[in-house]
Amino acid sequence: MKVPLSWLRECVDLPAVTAHEVADKLTAAGLKLESITSHGYDVKNVVVGEVLEVEELTGFKKPIRHCKVEVGEATPREIVCGAVNFAVGDRVPVVLPGGVLPGGFEVGARKTYGRMSEGMICSERELGLGDSHDGIMVLPPDTPIGADVVELLGLRDDVIELEITPDIGYALSIRGVAREAATGFGVPFRDPADVELPEQAESSWPASIADPTACDRFVLRQVSGFDPEAQSPLWMRVRLSRAGMRPVSLAVDITNYLMLELGQPLHAFDTGKLTGEIVVRRARQGERLETLDHVVRDLDPDDILITDDSGPISMAGTMGGLETEISGGSTDIVIEAAHFSATGISRESRRHNLVSEASKRFERGVDRELPLVASWRAAQLLAELGGATVHPGVTHAQVDVTPARIAIPASHPGDVAGIPYSKETVVQRLEQIGCIVVDGDDPAVRRGGVDPTGVVTGGELAAKLAVTGDDMITVTPPSWRPDITDPSDLAEEVIRLEGYENLPSVLPTAPAGAGLTEGQRLHRRVGRVLAEAGYVEVLAYPFISADDFDQLQLPADDARRRAMRLSNPLAEDEPLMRTTLLPGLLKTLVRNVGRGFGDVALFETGAVYRPREGAPATAPVLGVEGRPTAEELASIEEALPDQPIRVAVVLAGEFDRSGWWGAGRQASWADAVQAARLVAGEARLDLSISADQHEPWHPGRCAALYVGDTLVGHAGELHPRVVEAYGLPPRTAAMELELTRLQSAMPGPVQAPAISGYPVATQDVALLVPDFTPVADVEAALRDGAGELLESIRLFDVYTGEQVGQGNKSLAYTLRFRAPDRTLTAEETTAARDAAVALAADRVGAQLRSG
Repeated sequence: MKVPLSWLRECVDLPAVTAHEVADKLTAAGLKLESITSHGYDVKNVVVGEVLEVEELTGFKKPIRHCKVEVGEATPREIVCGAVNFAVGDRVPVVLPGGVLPGGFEVGARKTYGRMSEGMICSERELGLGDSHDGIMVLPPDTPIGADVVELLGLRDDVIELEITPDIGYALSIRGVAREAATGFGVPFRDPADVELPEQAESSWPASIADPTACDRFVLRQVSGFDPEAQSPLWMRVRLSRAGMRPVSLAVDITNYLMLELGQPLHAFDTGKLTGEIVVRRARQGERLETLDHVVRDLDPDDILITDDSGPISMAGTMGGLETEISGGSTDIVIEAAHFSATGISRESRRHNLVSEASKRFERGVDRELPLVASWRAAQLLAELGGATVHPGVTHAQVDVTPARIAIPASHPGDVAGIPYSKETVVQRLEQIGCIVVDGDDPAVRRGGVDPTGVVTGGELAAKLAVTGDDMITVTPPSWRPDITDPSDLAEEVIRLEGYENLPSVLPTAPAGAGLTEGQRLHRRVGRVLAEAGYVEVLAYPFISADDFDQLQLPADDARRRAMRLSNPLAEDEPLMRTTLLPGLLKTLVRNVGRGFGDVALFETGAVYRPREGAPATAPVLGVEGRPTAEELASIEEALPDQPIRVAVVLAGEFDRSGWWGAGRQASWADAVQAARLVAGEARLDLSISADQHEPWHPGRCAALYVGDTLVGHAGELHPRVVEAYGLPPRTAAMELELTRLQSAMPGPVQAPAISGYPVATQDVALLVPDFTPVADVEAALRDGAGELLESIRLFDVYTGEQVGQGNKSLAYTLRFRAPDRTLTAEETTAARDAAVALAADRVGAQLRSG
């Protein structure tokens, strides 16, 4: 919303403040500032001139005219101009030599086309009044010669641009912004809608509302004898341009001007193109309408239409129909103003991908009391500026709507803010926004809690708090604030007008003995150990699409395909909550590789969302008028999915970088498994690793990760089809592990280990096993066979080749033995080693390699 400061001052007695000071007050009131633009401050030496003579110059490719222009000086100015839309006797804006136009464009005297040109005759665009460059700007004939054009046209102005959020639709008007400015500065507000309406005579054009859910007020006024050649006055064109709208014609400009000023969209029909009664209804199956943008639209049964005997003539609140639009020859006009359903217009606009200035206002909520006022002012302006005759009477179809009434304790805003507000302060602030406040509680409100319109009132809150008597007030919000529907809305209004900056910043007191939970400490340790290992943490959005399941090659019956669907997703192509961390990590990896970073190691920790069997399909939506009951909280908890915390890594390219020190090492499935070991180590757990087949990993390079008999995750190289589907580098590896299961398996408090003061004894052993034998099985057998004297075991070599025979591999281990109470003898360590080898031979068929 672009707000010219000069227009704002017509509604508010602002003190001598700058546009920046006004913007600061509006920002404090909750309106978001986008920009402040200054116009006309650099323009100088532009005056009104009268054309005395025009000489057509020949011999050029385009029309060139040499003009003599009277500018209020001793002698007329000679000016060369290429425009042909003005004649002798016209008054025009003239930049004299040394003058400056918007943008710092300086004009001087120079010779051109063989004649001297002492200045320049200006168009609207050259003066910064709009985009029109069709010709010279011709001023009214009574404009004083030599007058300063900057002062005459009000070229110097500041425009404050605001971003209007969906909950404050009233601010999409000068009227709404002016009311906030008046409150901020504590000055009087002049409501442009405060006009005296004539007595309502019988209607001159029949109309009715067929669907009360689509429209509850519909107003028509009729004018005739309008001069279609009448031009919009300069002041109106300037304001429309400053507010970001292009002037079109007088009738259209009037409707746009009033929409910007009041916030009430209007539409004008050509009376001669209407047939029969006008009816507001929903669309019927198969109906179509060609709108003003020359697009023939197939209408949906939920669309709100304005119709006559010929069928649809307008998409209500969005765009008019082409057949009934006013044209250059329209003299008889019907003005329409209405109050349509906000949700209905919002859905209609999005359904047809048709966003207009009218739909932006209707979907945010328009003042229900404005149609009568706005239509009357439009008729007056058509008569005043276009010579039209206003027909007596008005068509006024409406549905009775009971205003919402909200009963709350006067202490409620203070309870929400955490600081006390007096009852007088609460009442004053609510009355400043236009509320009607009555002392005491209305029994009807307290009994019902919901008024006949379905708007939630404060009855439930009052009942829960058991507050009665002097502290209760009953509030009726103003018609221009349809967003105020419950006690929390009222509390917000009081708090913002009292000033968010006045709310104290108080840190909650931590209870004694509290701190990070064991799960939080584990989460931090895992992030630290992976970062130290060379991984970079990322935070991906938790939203995925059904295509991700196909790209991960998940079977049709895989539990990960059962995902929670959002009712209002941020992106229509990602409506599901993730059941695995891998899609977000893989997309981040692809993005990094695409930016030229081919050696990438990423990790993420976060929740996944796994729906429970038998849970409700949707969670209940509770009100905000009070704390939920235990039953309400239980109903929400029942609908929520399980949200275990997981950690996942992906690797591609070199894991150990190459450089002057030598060749690097490509990331592999082994690095993904090692990342899992690092994570388990932070939980003081040992992982058991076995071969597995689990999508999206390569069936021959996938490891299942166990703690005891509990499966906690998988690691390995991704399936080639997954790599191709996501566009990943070849041999990309990944690991995903459930931290929640690790935490539940963690041992108790850490016990300091006993440190032996006796020396260590080492024994190396090389075993020959079939090449399909898992290394983890061999290590487990050696560990179990070595007994209690074994301190640690480390694999230091893997060999395959002719010396060990085809289909075999050699695994070389270092076994470290130590006793807590003595120095081990060679016989003891040899016996332990032999026992380990014997058990490995028995379990996995290992043979001691001799050479």
